[in-house]
Amino acid sequence: MAIQDVEGRPLTLAERTYLPQILAGLKVTWDNMMRPSVTLQYPEERPAIPKNYRGVPTLVMDPNGREKCVSCQLCEFVCPPKAIRITPGEIAETSANAHVEKAPKEFEINMLRCIYCGLCQEVCPEEAIWLQSQYSMTGLSREAMVNNKAKLYELGGTLPDHHHKWDKKKEEAERQSHSGH
Repeated sequence: MAIQDVEGRPLTLAERTYLPQILAGLKVTWDNMMRPSVTLQYPEERPAIPKNYRGVPTLVMDPNGREKCVSCQLCEFVCPPKAIRITPGEIAETSANAHVEKAPKEFEINMLRCIYCGLCQEVCPEEAIWLQSQYSMTGLSREAMVNNKAKLYELGGTLPDHHHKWDKKKEEAERQSHSGH
């Protein structure tokens, strides 16, 4: 197999000075400078959050300020990374929630493990766990990233309840106790 020398054509003056390439690069830069900025000055400016966004899981109370969670532990069971830990507790008979069997004594969500999948919200029969639109959770230690029951209620607040399930059950229990006397 023979080797052949191929002579290339000589470069033009424009090709030797790189002017067309420099001007093409400057045109790209100028076009980008004239476009509106897409950079947000976070945290003062925040992006628009879609309606169906799955953010930080929190606990919510009913409009009467009562805990909605009844310690069924379904969210703990269904959580893929096992980020939720619930310790069930008893409710005192003198409590406003005495008609509910249990309430969480401890409820923790480890935000370092949470994958924001939303399964906990979907499985909750009481709509007690809710994914907020907050997306930035920060902490200076691992312990700070584990949200306890008080912190979860602080983040979640109160949501309107259209079912009033426990109010109806309480009324039924009161009627039965009065009719039994």
